[in-house]
Amino acid sequence: MATALRNWLDKPHVGRGVHLAADDGSWEFRDYGDLASAARRTAAALIEEGVRPGDVVCLVLPTDFTCIETYFAVWAAGATACLITPPLFQDGDDYVAHVAAIMRQAKPVLTIASTELSEYAGRAMEQAGLPGSPWLPRQAAHEAAVQEAGELAILQFTSGSSGAPRGVMVSWENLEANCELIARTAGYEDGDTVASWLPLYHDMGLIGAFLTPIARQGHLRLMRPDHFIRDPARWIRCFADAQHTAAPPFAYAYVARRVKPEQLEGLDLSGWKMALIGAEPIDPHSLEVFAQLLEPFGFSRTVFKPAYGMAETTLLVTMDHEHRDPLAIRPDNESLAFGEPVRVLDQHTLGPDSLGAKAGWVVGCGTPEEDVPVTIVDDEGNELEPGRLGEIVVGGPSACLGYYAGAEGKSTRFIDGRVHTGDAGFFHEGQLFVLGRMGDSIKVRGRSVYVEDLESKLAEVTKLGKGRIVVTAVPGAGTKGLALFAETNDAPWEADVRELLRRRVGEDVEVTVVIGSGLIHRTSSGKPRRRYMWEQLQAGRLAGARVLG
Repeated sequence: MATALRNWLDKPHVGRGVHLAADDGSWEFRDYGDLASAARRTAAALIEEGVRPGDVVCLVLPTDFTCIETYFAVWAAGATACLITPPLFQDGDDYVAHVAAIMRQAKPVLTIASTELSEYAGRAMEQAGLPGSPWLPRQAAHEAAVQEAGELAILQFTSGSSGAPRGVMVSWENLEANCELIARTAGYEDGDTVASWLPLYHDMGLIGAFLTPIARQGHLRLMRPDHFIRDPARWIRCFADAQHTAAPPFAYAYVARRVKPEQLEGLDLSGWKMALIGAEPIDPHSLEVFAQLLEPFGFSRTVFKPAYGMAETTLLVTMDHEHRDPLAIRPDNESLAFGEPVRVLDQHTLGPDSLGAKAGWVVGCGTPEEDVPVTIVDDEGNELEPGRLGEIVVGGPSACLGYYAGAEGKSTRFIDGRVHTGDAGFFHEGQLFVLGRMGDSIKVRGRSVYVEDLESKLAEVTKLGKGRIVVTAVPGAGTKGLALFAETNDAPWEADVRELLRRRVGEDVEVTVVIGSGLIHRTSSGKPRRRYMWEQLQAGRLAGARVLG
Protein backbone atom coordinates (compact mmCIF):
# COMPACT_ATOMS: atom_id res chain seq x y z
CA MET A 1 0.00 0.00 0.00
CA ALA A 2 1.36 3.37 -0.99
CA THR A 3 0.42 6.42 1.00
CA ALA A 4 0.71 10.14 0.38
CA LEU A 5 1.88 10.73 3.94
CA ARG A 6 5.23 9.08 3.09
CA ASN A 7 5.78 10.65 -0.34
CA TRP A 8 8.20 13.22 1.04
CA LEU A 9 10.68 10.45 1.92
CA ASP A 10 11.25 10.02 -1.84
CA LYS A 11 10.91 13.69 -2.81
CA PRO A 12 11.90 15.86 0.17
CA HIS A 13 11.72 19.65 0.01
CA VAL A 14 15.33 20.52 0.83
CA GLY A 15 14.53 24.21 1.37
CA ARG A 16 12.25 23.46 4.32
CA GLY A 17 12.50 21.39 7.46
CA VAL A 18 12.26 21.14 11.24
CA HIS A 19 13.59 23.69 13.74
CA LEU A 20 14.14 21.83 17.02
CA ALA A 21 14.34 23.78 20.29
CA ALA A 22 17.60 23.37 22.19
CA ASP A 23 17.93 23.67 25.97
CA ASP A 24 20.02 26.85 25.74
CA GLY A 25 17.24 28.78 24.01
CA SER A 26 18.58 28.34 20.47
CA TRP A 27 17.08 26.30 17.59
CA GLU A 28 18.72 23.53 15.58
CA PHE A 29 17.58 23.14 11.95
CA ARG A 30 17.58 20.11 9.64
CA ASP A 31 16.00 20.17 6.21
CA TYR A 32 13.74 17.47 4.86
CA GLY A 33 16.48 16.14 2.60
CA ASP A 34 18.68 15.31 5.60
CA LEU A 35 15.74 13.93 7.60
CA ALA A 36 14.56 11.71 4.72
CA SER A 37 18.06 10.35 4.15
CA ALA A 38 18.54 9.56 7.85
CA ALA A 39 15.09 7.95 8.03
CA ARG A 40 15.81 5.70 5.08
CA ARG A 41 19.21 4.67 6.45
CA THR A 42 17.56 3.83 9.78
CA ALA A 43 14.86 1.95 7.86
CA ALA A 44 17.59 -0.14 6.23
CA ALA A 45 18.88 -1.06 9.70
CA LEU A 46 15.35 -1.95 10.83
CA ILE A 47 14.85 -4.17 7.80
CA GLU A 48 18.18 -5.88 8.57
CA GLU A 49 16.80 -6.43 12.07
CA GLY A 50 13.81 -8.27 10.58
CA VAL A 51 11.11 -5.58 10.61
CA ARG A 52 8.56 -6.20 7.85
CA PRO A 53 5.51 -4.34 6.50
CA GLY A 54 2.58 -4.54 8.92
CA ASP A 55 4.76 -5.25 11.98
CA VAL A 56 4.21 -3.14 15.10
CA VAL A 57 7.27 -1.26 16.33
CA CYS A 58 7.21 0.54 19.69
CA LEU A 59 9.31 3.67 20.17
CA VAL A 60 10.34 4.93 23.62
CA LEU A 61 12.25 8.08 22.68
CA PRO A 62 12.51 11.70 23.81
CA THR A 63 11.57 14.46 21.35
CA ASP A 64 14.73 15.00 19.31
CA PHE A 65 15.97 14.52 15.76
CA THR A 66 16.68 10.84 16.43
CA CYS A 67 13.02 10.39 17.37
CA ILE A 68 11.85 12.16 14.18
CA GLU A 69 14.18 10.13 11.94
CA THR A 70 13.34 6.84 13.66
CA TYR A 71 9.59 7.42 13.52
CA PHE A 72 9.66 7.91 9.77
CA ALA A 73 12.12 5.02 9.43
CA VAL A 74 9.42 2.74 10.88
CA TRP A 75 7.03 4.06 8.23
CA ALA A 76 9.64 3.70 5.48
CA ALA A 77 10.02 0.04 6.50
CA GLY A 78 6.25 -0.38 6.03
CA ALA A 79 5.66 -0.99 9.73
CA THR A 80 3.12 0.41 12.20
CA ALA A 81 4.46 3.04 14.62
CA CYS A 82 3.52 2.96 18.30
CA LEU A 83 5.01 5.92 20.16
CA ILE A 84 5.17 5.51 23.95
CA THR A 85 5.56 8.41 26.36
CA PRO A 86 8.92 8.88 28.07
CA PRO A 87 8.55 9.02 31.88
CA LEU A 88 7.15 12.34 33.08
CA PHE A 89 6.37 12.56 36.77
CA GLN A 90 5.61 8.90 37.33
CA ASP A 91 7.41 6.71 39.80
CA GLY A 92 9.76 4.42 37.86
CA ASP A 93 7.85 1.26 38.76
CA ASP A 94 4.51 2.83 37.80
CA TYR A 95 5.97 3.95 34.48
CA VAL A 96 7.35 0.48 33.71
CA ALA A 97 3.98 -1.10 34.55
CA HIS A 98 2.22 1.40 32.22
CA VAL A 99 4.59 0.66 29.33
CA ALA A 100 4.32 -3.09 29.96
CA ALA A 101 0.50 -2.83 29.73
CA ILE A 102 0.89 -1.19 26.32
CA MET A 103 3.41 -3.78 25.14
CA ARG A 104 1.22 -6.70 26.20
CA GLN A 105 -1.42 -5.43 23.80
CA ALA A 106 0.83 -4.14 21.01
CA LYS A 107 3.09 -7.23 20.90
CA PRO A 108 5.80 -5.32 18.98
CA VAL A 109 8.33 -7.21 16.90
CA LEU A 110 10.83 -4.56 17.99
CA THR A 111 11.04 -1.96 20.74
CA ILE A 112 13.29 1.01 20.03
CA ALA A 113 14.59 3.02 22.98
CA SER A 114 17.18 5.73 23.55
CA THR A 115 20.18 4.95 25.72
CA GLU A 116 18.77 6.77 28.75
CA LEU A 117 15.37 5.06 28.46
CA SER A 118 16.53 1.56 27.51
CA GLU A 119 16.55 0.30 31.12
CA TYR A 120 12.89 1.26 31.60
CA ALA A 121 11.98 -0.20 28.21
CA GLY A 122 13.85 -3.43 28.97
CA ARG A 123 12.06 -3.88 32.30
CA ALA A 124 8.72 -3.25 30.59
CA MET A 125 9.51 -5.82 27.89
CA GLU A 126 10.35 -8.37 30.59
CA GLN A 127 7.09 -7.66 32.47
CA ALA A 128 5.16 -7.97 29.20
CA GLY A 129 6.78 -11.33 28.45
CA LEU A 130 8.58 -10.09 25.34
CA PRO A 131 11.92 -11.67 24.41
CA GLY A 132 15.11 -9.77 23.67
CA SER A 133 16.16 -6.28 24.67
CA PRO A 134 15.50 -2.74 23.40
CA TRP A 135 17.03 -1.74 20.07
CA LEU A 136 19.14 1.41 20.12
CA PRO A 137 18.56 3.61 17.03
CA ARG A 138 21.25 3.20 14.39
CA GLN A 139 21.66 3.82 10.68
CA ALA A 140 22.87 1.46 7.98
CA ALA A 141 25.41 2.56 5.39
CA HIS A 142 22.76 2.63 2.63
CA GLU A 143 19.26 4.07 2.24
CA ALA A 144 16.41 1.59 1.99
CA ALA A 145 13.71 1.97 -0.60
CA VAL A 146 10.37 2.90 0.95
CA GLN A 147 8.53 -0.40 1.46
CA GLU A 148 4.89 -1.21 0.82
CA ALA A 149 2.93 -0.30 3.95
CA GLY A 150 0.70 -2.56 6.00
CA GLU A 151 -2.89 -1.67 6.89
CA LEU A 152 -2.19 0.36 10.03
CA ALA A 153 -0.20 3.58 10.12
CA ILE A 154 -0.36 4.11 13.87
CA LEU A 155 -1.24 2.21 16.99
CA GLN A 156 -2.34 5.18 19.11
CA PHE A 157 -2.73 4.25 22.76
CA THR A 158 -5.34 6.19 24.68
CA SER A 159 -3.95 7.84 27.75
CA GLY A 160 -5.86 5.71 30.21
CA SER A 161 -8.04 8.32 31.96
CA SER A 162 -10.80 5.73 32.28
CA GLY A 163 -8.72 2.63 32.93
CA ALA A 164 -6.02 0.59 31.24
CA PRO A 165 -4.54 2.02 28.02
CA ARG A 166 -6.08 0.73 24.79
CA GLY A 167 -4.51 0.84 21.34
CA VAL A 168 -6.61 2.59 18.69
CA MET A 169 -6.04 1.12 15.22
CA VAL A 170 -5.43 4.07 12.89
CA SER A 171 -5.35 2.97 9.25
CA TRP A 172 -3.56 4.88 6.51
CA GLU A 173 -6.97 5.89 5.13
CA ASN A 174 -8.02 7.19 8.55
CA LEU A 175 -4.83 9.20 8.91
CA GLU A 176 -4.83 10.65 5.40
CA ALA A 177 -8.48 11.71 5.75
CA ASN A 178 -7.88 13.37 9.11
CA CYS A 179 -4.69 15.17 8.07
CA GLU A 180 -6.60 16.56 5.08
CA LEU A 181 -9.45 17.65 7.37
CA ILE A 182 -6.99 19.37 9.73
CA ALA A 183 -5.24 21.25 6.92
CA ARG A 184 -8.54 22.29 5.33
CA THR A 185 -10.24 23.56 8.47
CA ALA A 186 -7.05 25.23 9.73
CA GLY A 187 -6.64 27.18 6.49
CA TYR A 188 -3.20 25.64 6.02
CA GLU A 189 -1.35 26.91 2.93
CA ASP A 190 1.78 25.56 1.26
CA GLY A 191 4.87 26.76 3.10
CA ASP A 192 3.07 27.67 6.34
CA THR A 193 4.88 27.19 9.66
CA VAL A 194 3.51 25.20 12.61
CA ALA A 195 4.86 25.74 16.14
CA SER A 196 4.24 23.14 18.84
CA TRP A 197 5.42 22.03 22.27
CA LEU A 198 2.90 19.18 22.52
CA PRO A 199 4.24 15.69 23.26
CA LEU A 200 4.49 13.44 20.20
CA TYR A 201 2.97 10.40 21.88
CA HIS A 202 -0.40 12.19 22.26
CA ASP A 203 -2.77 12.36 19.28
CA MET A 204 -3.05 16.14 19.12
CA GLY A 205 0.72 16.60 19.21
CA LEU A 206 1.51 13.67 16.92
CA ILE A 207 -1.10 14.02 14.18
CA GLY A 208 -2.13 17.66 14.33
CA ALA A 209 1.18 19.38 15.01
CA PHE A 210 3.78 16.89 13.70
CA LEU A 211 2.62 14.50 10.98
CA THR A 212 0.37 17.00 9.17
CA PRO A 213 3.00 19.74 8.67
CA ILE A 214 5.78 17.28 7.83
CA ALA A 215 3.66 15.36 5.30
CA ARG A 216 2.90 18.69 3.64
CA GLN A 217 6.57 19.70 3.82
CA GLY A 218 5.84 22.87 5.75
CA HIS A 219 8.12 24.42 8.33
CA LEU A 220 7.88 23.04 11.87
CA ARG A 221 9.15 24.63 15.08
CA LEU A 222 9.16 21.87 17.66
CA MET A 223 9.68 22.30 21.41
CA ARG A 224 9.48 19.77 24.22
CA PRO A 225 6.76 20.21 26.86
CA ASP A 226 9.35 21.11 29.50
CA HIS A 227 10.64 23.93 27.28
CA PHE A 228 7.12 25.39 27.30
CA ILE A 229 6.67 25.01 31.06
CA ARG A 230 10.02 26.71 31.78
CA ASP A 231 9.64 29.51 29.23
CA PRO A 232 6.12 29.89 27.78
CA ALA A 233 7.13 33.18 26.11
CA ARG A 234 9.38 31.15 23.82
CA TRP A 235 6.31 29.50 22.31
CA ILE A 236 4.67 32.89 21.72
CA ARG A 237 7.79 34.33 20.09
CA CYS A 238 7.52 31.59 17.43
CA PHE A 239 4.50 33.38 15.98
CA ALA A 240 6.54 36.22 14.62
CA ASP A 241 7.03 33.66 11.80
CA ALA A 242 4.62 30.77 12.51
CA GLN A 243 0.94 30.66 11.57
CA HIS A 244 -0.49 27.58 13.32
CA THR A 245 -0.45 25.86 16.71
CA ALA A 246 -2.55 23.66 19.00
CA ALA A 247 -2.78 23.34 22.79
CA PRO A 248 -5.19 22.51 25.61
CA PRO A 249 -7.02 25.39 27.37
CA PHE A 250 -4.74 25.30 30.41
CA ALA A 251 -1.77 26.30 28.23
CA TYR A 252 -3.37 29.57 27.18
CA ALA A 253 -4.21 30.43 30.80
CA TYR A 254 -0.67 29.44 31.83
CA VAL A 255 0.82 31.87 29.30
CA ALA A 256 -1.39 34.66 30.65
CA ARG A 257 -0.19 33.96 34.21
CA ARG A 258 3.50 33.56 33.46
CA VAL A 259 4.33 35.87 30.55
CA LYS A 260 4.82 39.61 31.01
CA PRO A 261 4.22 42.08 28.15
CA GLU A 262 7.85 43.28 28.31
CA GLN A 263 8.99 39.76 27.34
CA LEU A 264 7.18 40.21 24.01
CA GLU A 265 8.34 43.72 23.20
CA GLY A 266 8.63 44.36 19.45
CA LEU A 267 6.73 41.18 18.52
CA ASP A 268 4.26 41.28 15.62
CA LEU A 269 1.62 38.54 15.92
CA SER A 270 -0.67 39.82 13.16
CA GLY A 271 0.33 36.93 10.85
CA TRP A 272 -0.95 34.28 13.30
CA LYS A 273 -3.75 32.33 11.55
CA MET A 274 -4.86 29.54 13.88
CA ALA A 275 -4.57 28.56 17.53
CA LEU A 276 -6.47 25.31 18.02
CA ILE A 277 -7.86 24.59 21.49
CA GLY A 278 -8.85 21.07 22.44
CA ALA A 279 -8.20 17.92 24.53
CA GLU A 280 -10.40 19.06 27.45
CA PRO A 281 -13.54 21.17 28.06
CA ILE A 282 -12.85 24.77 27.04
CA ASP A 283 -13.69 27.66 29.38
CA PRO A 284 -13.85 31.21 27.94
CA HIS A 285 -11.84 32.79 30.76
CA SER A 286 -8.66 30.92 29.78
CA LEU A 287 -8.91 32.20 26.21
CA GLU A 288 -9.80 35.78 27.13
CA VAL A 289 -6.87 36.36 29.51
CA PHE A 290 -4.54 35.09 26.77
CA ALA A 291 -6.16 37.35 24.17
CA GLN A 292 -5.91 40.41 26.42
CA LEU A 293 -2.19 39.79 26.99
CA LEU A 294 -1.42 39.42 23.27
CA GLU A 295 -3.91 41.85 21.69
CA PRO A 296 -1.44 44.79 21.87
CA PHE A 297 0.95 42.72 19.72
CA GLY A 298 -1.52 42.14 16.87
CA PHE A 299 -3.27 38.97 18.10
CA SER A 300 -6.95 38.59 17.16
CA ARG A 301 -9.54 36.47 18.99
CA THR A 302 -10.60 35.10 15.59
CA VAL A 303 -7.31 33.16 15.61
CA PHE A 304 -8.77 30.87 18.29
CA LYS A 305 -10.17 27.65 16.80
CA PRO A 306 -11.97 25.64 19.48
CA ALA A 307 -12.03 21.99 18.45
CA TYR A 308 -13.27 18.58 19.47
CA GLY A 309 -11.68 15.24 18.74
CA MET A 310 -10.36 12.00 20.15
CA ALA A 311 -7.90 9.23 19.30
CA GLU A 312 -10.74 6.90 18.29
CA THR A 313 -11.66 9.29 15.45
CA THR A 314 -7.94 9.56 14.47
CA LEU A 315 -7.92 13.07 15.94
CA LEU A 316 -10.10 15.94 14.72
CA VAL A 317 -13.91 15.81 14.61
CA THR A 318 -14.97 19.47 14.51
CA MET A 319 -13.14 22.79 14.51
CA ASP A 320 -14.66 26.22 14.09
CA HIS A 321 -13.04 27.23 10.82
CA GLU A 322 -15.13 30.37 10.32
CA HIS A 323 -13.38 33.71 10.84
CA ARG A 324 -15.23 34.77 14.01
CA ASP A 325 -14.84 35.13 17.76
CA PRO A 326 -15.60 31.90 19.67
CA LEU A 327 -19.09 31.52 21.16
CA ALA A 328 -19.43 30.79 24.90
CA ILE A 329 -22.63 29.65 26.63
CA ARG A 330 -23.72 28.81 30.18
CA PRO A 331 -26.18 25.90 30.24
CA ASP A 332 -28.62 25.49 33.10
CA ASN A 333 -27.31 22.50 35.05
CA GLU A 334 -30.88 21.68 36.15
CA SER A 335 -31.77 21.03 32.49
CA LEU A 336 -28.95 18.57 31.77
CA ALA A 337 -30.80 15.32 31.25
CA PHE A 338 -30.17 12.91 28.37
CA GLY A 339 -32.65 13.35 25.55
CA GLU A 340 -33.97 16.62 26.96
CA PRO A 341 -33.51 20.18 25.66
CA VAL A 342 -30.60 22.10 27.17
CA ARG A 343 -31.67 25.46 28.57
CA VAL A 344 -29.05 28.15 27.89
CA LEU A 345 -28.98 30.78 30.67
CA ASP A 346 -26.43 33.14 29.12
CA GLN A 347 -24.15 33.45 26.12
CA HIS A 348 -21.65 35.83 24.57
CA THR A 349 -18.86 35.87 22.01
CA LEU A 350 -15.36 35.92 23.45
CA GLY A 351 -14.44 39.30 24.86
CA PRO A 352 -14.26 41.24 28.15
CA ASP A 353 -17.47 39.53 29.36
CA SER A 354 -15.50 36.28 29.37
CA LEU A 355 -13.28 37.28 32.31
CA GLY A 356 -14.30 35.11 35.24
CA ALA A 357 -16.46 32.86 33.03
CA LYS A 358 -15.09 29.54 34.27
CA ALA A 359 -17.36 27.11 36.12
CA GLY A 360 -20.44 26.20 34.13
CA TRP A 361 -19.35 27.91 30.90
CA VAL A 362 -18.42 26.06 27.71
CA VAL A 363 -17.12 27.18 24.32
CA GLY A 364 -18.49 25.95 20.99
CA CYS A 365 -16.30 23.60 18.96
CA GLY A 366 -17.46 24.48 15.47
CA THR A 367 -19.78 23.01 12.88
CA PRO A 368 -19.23 19.49 11.45
CA GLU A 369 -17.83 19.10 7.95
CA GLU A 370 -19.78 17.02 5.41
CA ASP A 371 -17.14 14.27 5.38
CA VAL A 372 -17.23 13.90 9.19
CA PRO A 373 -20.92 13.51 10.11
CA VAL A 374 -21.70 14.12 13.79
CA THR A 375 -24.98 13.15 15.43
CA ILE A 376 -26.31 13.34 18.99
CA VAL A 377 -28.18 10.23 20.23
CA ASP A 378 -30.13 9.30 23.34
CA ASP A 379 -29.59 6.27 25.59
CA GLU A 380 -31.35 4.03 23.04
CA GLY A 381 -29.25 5.31 20.14
CA ASN A 382 -32.01 7.41 18.57
CA GLU A 383 -30.86 10.59 16.87
CA LEU A 384 -31.85 13.76 18.71
CA GLU A 385 -32.77 17.11 17.25
CA PRO A 386 -30.44 20.11 17.81
CA GLY A 387 -30.57 21.54 21.32
CA ARG A 388 -31.03 18.21 23.10
CA LEU A 389 -28.32 16.57 25.24
CA GLY A 390 -27.02 13.15 24.26
CA GLU A 391 -24.01 11.10 23.25
CA ILE A 392 -21.80 12.35 20.41
CA VAL A 393 -21.52 9.83 17.54
CA VAL A 394 -18.99 10.35 14.72
CA GLY A 395 -18.82 8.78 11.26
CA GLY A 396 -16.81 9.25 8.07
CA PRO A 397 -13.37 8.10 6.91
CA SER A 398 -11.62 9.34 10.07
CA ALA A 399 -13.62 6.94 12.28
CA CYS A 400 -11.10 4.28 13.30
CA LEU A 401 -11.44 0.53 13.00
CA GLY A 402 -11.52 -0.26 16.71
CA TYR A 403 -9.14 -1.18 19.51
CA TYR A 404 -6.18 -3.45 18.86
CA ALA A 405 -6.08 -7.08 19.94
CA GLY A 406 -9.76 -7.20 20.85
CA ALA A 407 -9.56 -4.64 23.65
CA GLU A 408 -12.85 -3.04 24.63
CA GLY A 409 -13.56 0.48 25.79
CA LYS A 410 -15.52 1.38 28.90
CA SER A 411 -17.67 4.02 27.20
CA THR A 412 -16.32 4.46 23.65
CA ARG A 413 -17.70 1.88 21.18
CA PHE A 414 -17.19 1.16 17.49
CA ILE A 415 -20.52 0.26 15.85
CA ASP A 416 -21.24 -0.08 12.11
CA GLY A 417 -18.37 2.17 11.04
CA ARG A 418 -19.21 4.91 13.52
CA VAL A 419 -17.62 5.87 16.84
CA HIS A 420 -19.95 6.21 19.80
CA THR A 421 -17.64 8.52 21.70
CA GLY A 422 -18.85 8.24 25.27
CA ASP A 423 -18.85 12.05 25.34
CA ALA A 424 -21.94 14.11 26.15
CA GLY A 425 -22.82 17.10 24.00
CA PHE A 426 -25.46 19.02 22.06
CA PHE A 427 -25.83 21.42 19.15
CA HIS A 428 -26.60 25.09 19.70
CA GLU A 429 -26.76 27.68 16.92
CA GLY A 430 -25.17 25.12 14.60
CA GLN A 431 -22.13 24.53 16.78
CA LEU A 432 -21.18 21.43 18.78
CA PHE A 433 -20.86 21.95 22.54
CA VAL A 434 -19.08 19.21 24.49
CA LEU A 435 -19.74 18.71 28.21
CA GLY A 436 -17.28 15.88 28.90
CA ARG A 437 -17.14 12.16 29.41
CA MET A 438 -20.41 10.44 30.15
CA GLY A 439 -18.44 8.23 32.52
CA ASP A 440 -17.42 11.37 34.42
CA SER A 441 -21.00 12.26 35.28
CA ILE A 442 -23.39 11.06 37.96
CA LYS A 443 -27.15 10.85 37.76
CA VAL A 444 -28.99 12.92 40.37
CA ARG A 445 -32.80 12.99 40.36
CA GLY A 446 -32.80 11.89 36.73
CA ARG A 447 -30.27 14.42 35.47
CA SER A 448 -26.53 14.30 34.89
CA VAL A 449 -24.10 16.23 37.06
CA TYR A 450 -20.68 16.50 35.43
CA VAL A 451 -17.66 16.17 37.69
CA GLU A 452 -15.70 18.79 35.71
CA ASP A 453 -18.40 21.29 36.63
CA LEU A 454 -18.21 20.25 40.30
CA GLU A 455 -14.43 20.56 40.21
CA SER A 456 -14.60 24.12 38.88
CA LYS A 457 -16.98 25.18 41.67
CA LEU A 458 -14.94 23.39 44.35
CA ALA A 459 -11.75 25.01 43.10
CA GLU A 460 -13.39 28.40 43.74
CA VAL A 461 -14.69 27.45 47.21
CA THR A 462 -11.37 25.97 48.36
CA LYS A 463 -9.20 28.62 46.63
CA LEU A 464 -6.92 25.75 45.55
CA GLY A 465 -7.29 26.19 41.80
CA LYS A 466 -8.81 23.72 39.35
CA GLY A 467 -5.68 21.59 38.84
CA ARG A 468 -5.51 20.60 42.52
CA ILE A 469 -9.06 19.26 42.89
CA VAL A 470 -10.35 16.00 41.42
CA VAL A 471 -13.82 14.52 41.98
CA THR A 472 -14.91 11.02 41.08
CA ALA A 473 -18.08 9.00 41.45
CA VAL A 474 -17.46 6.14 43.83
CA PRO A 475 -18.26 2.70 42.37
CA GLY A 476 -20.56 0.54 44.44
CA ALA A 477 -21.94 3.43 46.46
CA GLY A 478 -25.01 3.99 44.29
CA THR A 479 -25.46 7.27 42.50
CA LYS A 480 -24.70 9.38 45.56
CA GLY A 481 -21.13 8.36 46.39
CA LEU A 482 -18.40 10.93 45.67
CA ALA A 483 -14.71 11.13 46.47
CA LEU A 484 -12.87 14.44 46.44
CA PHE A 485 -9.08 14.44 46.15
CA ALA A 486 -7.34 17.72 47.04
CA GLU A 487 -3.61 18.43 46.81
CA THR A 488 -3.22 20.23 50.12
CA ASN A 489 -2.28 19.35 53.69
CA ASP A 490 -4.94 21.55 55.26
CA ALA A 491 -8.69 21.65 54.68
CA PRO A 492 -10.37 24.56 56.50
CA TRP A 493 -12.95 24.48 53.72
CA GLU A 494 -14.13 20.92 54.40
CA ALA A 495 -17.53 21.88 55.88
CA ASP A 496 -18.25 24.35 53.05
CA VAL A 497 -17.38 21.72 50.45
CA ARG A 498 -19.61 19.08 52.01
CA GLU A 499 -22.48 21.59 52.14
CA LEU A 500 -21.98 22.59 48.48
CA LEU A 501 -22.00 18.94 47.39
CA ARG A 502 -25.16 18.26 49.44
CA ARG A 503 -26.89 21.15 47.69
CA ARG A 504 -25.75 20.06 44.23
CA VAL A 505 -26.02 16.28 44.52
CA GLY A 506 -28.54 15.69 47.32
CA GLU A 507 -28.80 15.47 51.09
CA ASP A 508 -28.00 11.77 51.08
CA VAL A 509 -24.68 12.13 49.22
CA GLU A 510 -21.79 10.24 50.81
CA VAL A 511 -18.61 12.28 50.41
CA THR A 512 -15.09 11.01 51.00
CA VAL A 513 -12.57 13.87 51.29
CA VAL A 514 -8.93 12.93 50.72
CA ILE A 515 -6.05 15.39 51.14
CA GLY A 516 -2.28 15.16 50.77
CA SER A 517 0.67 16.20 48.60
CA GLY A 518 1.06 14.71 45.14
CA LEU A 519 -2.25 12.83 45.27
CA ILE A 520 -3.48 13.55 41.78
CA HIS A 521 -2.40 11.06 39.14
CA ARG A 522 -2.74 12.13 35.52
CA THR A 523 -2.57 10.49 32.14
CA SER A 524 0.13 11.39 29.62
CA SER A 525 -2.27 13.99 28.18
CA GLY A 526 -2.94 15.62 31.54
CA LYS A 527 -6.38 14.18 32.32
CA PRO A 528 -6.97 13.03 35.92
CA ARG A 529 -7.07 9.27 36.43
CA ARG A 530 -10.15 9.40 38.62
CA ARG A 531 -11.04 5.73 38.99
CA TYR A 532 -7.37 4.71 39.33
CA MET A 533 -6.93 7.13 42.25
CA TRP A 534 -9.97 5.70 44.04
CA GLU A 535 -8.76 2.14 43.47
CA GLN A 536 -5.29 3.02 44.78
CA LEU A 537 -6.83 4.62 47.88
CA GLN A 538 -8.99 1.55 48.53
CA ALA A 539 -5.93 -0.67 48.20
CA GLY A 540 -3.91 1.48 50.60
CA ARG A 541 -1.43 2.39 47.86
CA LEU A 542 -2.15 6.12 47.43
CA ALA A 543 1.00 7.56 49.00
CA GLY A 544 0.49 10.49 51.38
CA ALA A 545 -3.30 10.23 51.35
CA ARG A 546 -5.27 11.28 54.44
CA VAL A 547 -9.02 10.63 54.60
CA LEU A 548 -11.00 13.27 56.52
CA GLY A 549 -14.25 12.96 58.45
